[in-house]
Amino acid sequence: MALVILLVLLASLLVVRLWYLQIYDYDRFEVLSKDNRVRLMPVPPVRGQIYDRNGKVLAENVPVFTLEISPNKVDDMDALLNDLSKIVEVSPSEIEKFRSQVRARPGFEAQVLKLHLSDEEMARFVVNQHRLLGAQVEARLQRNYPYGPELVHVIGYVGRINQRDAERIDERAYKGTDYIGKLGIEAQYEAQLLGEVGVEQVETNAHGQRIRTLDRTAPISGDNLYLNIDADLQIKAREYLDGRRGAIVAIEPESGDVLAFVSNPVYDPNKFVNGIDHLSYNALRDDINRPLLNRGLSGRYAPGSTIKGLISMVGLENGWDPNKKVVCNGYFTLKGSSHRYRCWKRVGHGPMSLADSIVHSCDVFYYQLSSTLGIDKISSFLSQFGLGQKTGIDLPSEPTGLIPSREWKRERYGVSWYPGDTLNSGIGQGFTLVTPLQLGVMTATLANRGERVEPRIVDRLEHAIDGHSMREVIPQQGASLGRVEAQDTSYAQIIDAMHDVVQGPAGTARRSGLDALYTIAGKTGTAQVVGIPQGAKYDASILSDFEKDHALFVAFAPVDKPKIAVAVIVENGGSGSGVAAPVARKVMDYYLLGVDANAPPVEVINSASQVTEGL
Repeated sequence: MALVILLVLLASLLVVRLWYLQIYDYDRFEVLSKDNRVRLMPVPPVRGQIYDRNGKVLAENVPVFTLEISPNKVDDMDALLNDLSKIVEVSPSEIEKFRSQVRARPGFEAQVLKLHLSDEEMARFVVNQHRLLGAQVEARLQRNYPYGPELVHVIGYVGRINQRDAERIDERAYKGTDYIGKLGIEAQYEAQLLGEVGVEQVETNAHGQRIRTLDRTAPISGDNLYLNIDADLQIKAREYLDGRRGAIVAIEPESGDVLAFVSNPVYDPNKFVNGIDHLSYNALRDDINRPLLNRGLSGRYAPGSTIKGLISMVGLENGWDPNKKVVCNGYFTLKGSSHRYRCWKRVGHGPMSLADSIVHSCDVFYYQLSSTLGIDKISSFLSQFGLGQKTGIDLPSEPTGLIPSREWKRERYGVSWYPGDTLNSGIGQGFTLVTPLQLGVMTATLANRGERVEPRIVDRLEHAIDGHSMREVIPQQGASLGRVEAQDTSYAQIIDAMHDVVQGPAGTARRSGLDALYTIAGKTGTAQVVGIPQGAKYDASILSDFEKDHALFVAFAPVDKPKIAVAVIVENGGSGSGVAAPVARKVMDYYLLGVDANAPPVEVINSASQVTEGL
């Protein structure tokens, strides 16, 4: 009897449990059951492409064939890898990376063994595929930079998502995507270029293998970017550096459009897309010429005499008589001191007016002027032109420079500001540090007679409103940063003097202005790299290449209706007038006239005759 009761109780419990599972908790278990056989698979979007201002492709997606293996279809992985290595070239690092992926991912997911198969490797694999169970070739899109190194410091590159990237990104946005922008425009506009991931609802079997697609939400392609950069100008500008270390920044003054953004030397971004090998990366990192440094954005240099026009303007705005003569006998001394602050011209320039001092770049004049003004007025005015500050350009990791002040020195070194510090600042030396980009913005602001515009690399975005067709155009404009308040007469006097620097009979850059078919205003600069002892003479012949002075030049043209402002720095070039100024002239000729200084003479003559009618 007891046994019958026990059986009845057990049967009752079974019925109750069955009722609970089948009726009471039906909805929850229905979802769980479907989850076992229905999976949501990400569909990666197509990354947006990048074009120059004339529609030339700078970054594109090209189809490549990848060799992949599905581990759950392989009986002997070692044997398969051995067979594959006889057909395609697979490095030990690729095999190790593949094995780590297999250990970390589900067995039904195909893992990449080799990212890029050549045509020959592809043909060999197809012939032998019947005996390589579990291995297959997939077509994928890979980022490619057609111009290679030429625009790497502007565009940057994409690379495979690493652990550091994974910790900061939204994992959902990168489902099915292995790449992320690492530097340059690729990094700055990552959110726009990436697009939005799609979803496929697929039915799978008990082993997780796909049976059929139940539903699909298409991905939305990333935005295409059109830059203000002129690729042809960019290439020519770097060519005009003639292999020397340096930077060139060219800006359209009115709009702030960045026309060229050159840093030399360069490197090939295509090598970084799928991960550069350690040997090659170490060679770039340890290269004494520092090709990985974006000099235009992050290089910081003493501006030298390129800022003398601004120092003169500070004087004019504070009552300095432009006709007042300062006698330059080759050096300047502070009251009560025997220390001689030398002029670059050791025999002196004689009597110098304000305009003369700009044309001849007389250091003694600026020692006297800066000593009269004081560092407070100088520091405040130079900062208004964007020197020593972030410009707001649409590139990541822009640094500041340094326009020194009393407060800065006290906080940095714990000591007072000395009169000699002011003299050095007055000729763009001492603590003062600026980037080539900041010099370009300064020059564009002068060209605009004080109107300062934020520099911009990207002109517009094309947004895929239906996932594929590009229709919605989103302009990207540099913000107006206001006007640097100064009298119109002050701007006029400084610009007239800068014009005479290049196209006057005695200007320091007069050779670079010869026979120009348009008007140019510019200023040369030479910045010391190593200190010269008191009383000693600078002798480049006894210095190493990395100890020689930097050569600088800033200019804009045409003077009345500026279309281009240029800043050039040639590291250890020695002479702003002899090295940097000719580079700037070639850049302006190419942009304004279509004349290539490196082309045969007959081509130059024909080009000039065709394009000068409108100037």
